[in-house]
Amino acid sequence: MLDELTFRRNADHAIESLKKSLIEAEEGGGFEAEEQNGVLNVVFEEPPAKFVITPNAPVRQIWISALSTSFKLDWSDAAGDFVSAKDSLALKPLIAKLINQQLGGGSVTLD
Repeated sequence: MLDELTFRRNADHAIESLKKSLIEAEEGGGFEAEEQNGVLNVVFEEPPAKFVITPNAPVRQIWISALSTSFKLDWSDAAGDFVSAKDSLALKPLIAKLINQQLGGGSVTLD
């Protein structure tokens, strides 16, 4: 398990990078990205919804609440990213997949 300092550094970098990618994609995407106190929210108008992406330091994971489901991502040294144990998707591809599901299709990609 990562020590807390390394986790925070990796999580801060991952969430900041995700936020930048979301802001670039939000113009034609039908959603808006907002950050408050280290928590990243992706807000949708139609259909209305909110995804919450937050670091959870005690368990060294990034948690995502989206589509009535909880996703827990662990740091992977091999991937150099936080990765979902369920489907092995890294943070940005997973968020892009969830956004496209929320919008009923679409071609949102996050670089």
